[in-house]
Amino acid sequence: MAFRITGLSPEPFRHLFGLSDDELSRHGVKRYVVDATPGYPDRIEMRDAEPGETVLLLNHVCQPADTPYRASHAIFVREGAGEAYDAVDEVPAVMRTRLLSLRAFDAEGMMRDADVVEGRDIEAVIARFFADPAVSYIHVHNAKRGCYSGRIDRAP
Repeated sequence: MAFRITGLSPEPFRHLFGLSDDELSRHGVKRYVVDATPGYPDRIEMRDAEPGETVLLLNHVCQPADTPYRASHAIFVREGAGEAYDAVDEVPAVMRTRLLSLRAFDAEGMMRDADVVEGRDIEAVIARFFADPAVSYIHVHNAKRGCYSGRIDRAP
């Protein structure tokens, strides 16, 4: 079964790019200069930021559904990231190299299933979740720190 992985749109974050550290602090955001890779996974372009690049650490509502599963958590976005990752049947390296928590949701935002998997084995869990016709989409989180990683939908 074909699947589509997408990163976050850069639009909700653009107003933060280039702000001073004091201005970012007023928004509850912290800037980091990347000093090692991997370690700072950008949620827009779905890649680990490179040393010398800057990333913003902020809280993001990853599951906005008005259900008990509504959720938010810290994420990194690369300052200046321009285009959201969007690929069919391709898993970005930022997911491949991490232990992941996958959460399958129905159209109303209720969780139908969940599992933890090494990123190199993600396709089997995606296929199992989408075998259930009630599963509308899958959220991926880094299992160790809990950060939202990306969204998986059925591809046409």
